[in-house]
Amino acid sequence: MHYSKDSNYRKQQLKKLLHILENSEDEILDCLHADFKKPRFEGFLSETNYVIADLKQSIKKITGWVRPKMVLPSLLNFPSTDYIYKEPYGKVLIIAPWNYPFQLALSPAIAAYAAGNQVVIKPSELTPNTSAIIAKIINEVFSEEEITVAEGGVEIAQELLQKRWDYIFFTGSVAVGKMVAQAAVKNLTPFTLELGGKNPCIIDQFANLQLSAKRIVWGKFINAGQTCIAPDYLIVHEKIKQEFIALLKQELQLAYGTDPQLTPDFSRIVNKKHWERLSNYLVNQEVIFGGTTHEETLYIAPTLINEPKLDSPIMQEEIFGPLLPILSYQEFDDIDKIITRYEKPLALYVFSKDKPFAQKIIQHYSFGGGCINDTVVQFVNHRLPFGGVGHSGIGAYHGKFSFDTFSHQKAIVKKATWLDISLRYAPYNTKFVKFRKLLSKL
Repeated sequence: MHYSKDSNYRKQQLKKLLHILENSEDEILDCLHADFKKPRFEGFLSETNYVIADLKQSIKKITGWVRPKMVLPSLLNFPSTDYIYKEPYGKVLIIAPWNYPFQLALSPAIAAYAAGNQVVIKPSELTPNTSAIIAKIINEVFSEEEITVAEGGVEIAQELLQKRWDYIFFTGSVAVGKMVAQAAVKNLTPFTLELGGKNPCIIDQFANLQLSAKRIVWGKFINAGQTCIAPDYLIVHEKIKQEFIALLKQELQLAYGTDPQLTPDFSRIVNKKHWERLSNYLVNQEVIFGGTTHEETLYIAPTLINEPKLDSPIMQEEIFGPLLPILSYQEFDDIDKIITRYEKPLALYVFSKDKPFAQKIIQHYSFGGGCINDTVVQFVNHRLPFGGVGHSGIGAYHGKFSFDTFSHQKAIVKKATWLDISLRYAPYNTKFVKFRKLLSKL
């Protein structure tokens, strides 16, 4: 099998991939637009540029990442030197979603390969143009023994999950994540699940309302809301609610114009099934902005919904689209009653100049990650781990965290032979035990 675990070889292969990605960027952006009209700027920012930056970091850091790390030895092992070796798991399966189809396929694949694994990528069948160019690029650089792309639908994913893997990395819905976990457990295969949830966004009366509205509109409606860490619903202090709604409307018009159907800066829903799901959420709701839909083009306008009932369908599931419910609160207990109805979210956001209030929110709830006074941007720092907790995910990645995710940390003690302390050997000296207990009391 022509596959090398040598890090220098892998580094050269990653450099080849970087060259092809940089030369293919326009073609990749065209494919993203063809799949669901992803704006070129959004495609550049969140897909190609992100992957290229990830790749450059892996090339720069791989030599240091693979080097065994010396750690402080235990006195009980004196004399010794202790190390952690980074060992690839072996064969890795990566199942990627459709919402960021290029980034969420390539970034984990780059990390898995950099760590020395053989990789199979299953891209989403819902974005066929992007899946095809991923396969084309990977086939230009890597042999089948290194990285291969398995295109196809649900049946291909199911077939792959029936095989035995050394690691599985899945990004997608909670429901499918549970099926992936069940398949992995059959062979005791370790896995990472990057899922989602109903991400709350709290705006208190002391927030910078204009800036908060601007940042929320961007974070919610980028990619037409089809982002796992987008704000799912707002909880706004009742004293500033009407003023804040007016600012949201103003920012939406500044971003997308009076008719967002005409702007090149707003994506479409990925397919009819998801369009119908989102359209049904609008039934019996008080739409205070937007609400326009067009089935033929899979368009749903950026939409604000006022005070939906908590037992209504839109408040039961992750929305994953350009619909933004707005709830109100008077005191902390009101916030708590809403957030605790749901499983632990992937993200949480709070907008406030009141530092104790913001800190209380951040520390009181368990969630994957988030921001104070912004949305979504926690994703872009490769020094921060990205991942969920509970139903929003298992495990984390990004930057070196990605390399570590796909590496087994192998502990090694190198024991010297020039001295051998006999206390551990039988027959045992009970005086040592009494001496040790005496020392612990001092």
